[in-house]
Amino acid sequence: MTESIVVEHASKSFTLRYQRTLKQMTVAMAKGRDISDSFLAVNDVSFSVQQGESLGLMGLNGSGKSTLLKLINGIMRPDAGSVRTRGRIAGLIATGAGFHPQLSGRDNIYLNAAVLGMTEAETNRKFDAIVEFADVGKHLDSPVGHYSSGMFARLGFAVAIHVDSDIFLADEVLAVGDRPFKRKCLERMQEIRDSGRTLVYVSHAAGSVRKMCDRLIVLEQGRLGYDGPVGPGIRYLKYDEEPDTPEDEQLDEDLGADI
Repeated sequence: MTESIVVEHASKSFTLRYQRTLKQMTVAMAKGRDISDSFLAVNDVSFSVQQGESLGLMGLNGSGKSTLLKLINGIMRPDAGSVRTRGRIAGLIATGAGFHPQLSGRDNIYLNAAVLGMTEAETNRKFDAIVEFADVGKHLDSPVGHYSSGMFARLGFAVAIHVDSDIFLADEVLAVGDRPFKRKCLERMQEIRDSGRTLVYVSHAAGSVRKMCDRLIVLEQGRLGYDGPVGPGIRYLKYDEEPDTPEDEQLDEDLGADI
């Protein structure tokens, strides 16, 4: 099979600053305190994904999931190692990413589609379907800076889902929006998976990961902790050890576990 994503010993570090102003930095330096520190968000991670695989990416908050997805998407470059992909990449890894707040929803459809590699002719052809999926109603011609987070998510996902891509990335995009929209998104993502495209899905909802993915990677403090079948991976995370509370069951349902 053809490799769709190849990550080899990838690392990405960030600088954490303890003081914000020049005065604070000067005082801290005079007292011999550290003014910054660096940490590895992704630490020597290696794996490959075959074309058509559905990969779940899980881990506790701060484990490096979103950073790794941005490395795959090409938004960031690794400080060490390499990340290689084959084909066009689409998806939504941040609510409202690529939107201009002063432009209307209509204009931002064309802007965001162009960022994702769609031609104007392609966008024209798919425009009505994008608008219907987004379902922002009369707000289509309003500046997106006035949109709620849910409307941002609907418009961004609607554009991304209509890109003819080889790899589709989704980073907790379903945590925003009402339940019917979340279900509609997951149904469309299942269509993407079944079409033979590569899917990388980041979520904390074990139920939706079980339904969407055939393989799971777990990150722990930036390192690869687990890579294998979904069920054992969720047990590795200890998500199955504690009985579900009504709130947990509702959260999993909201994120599509019961489709």
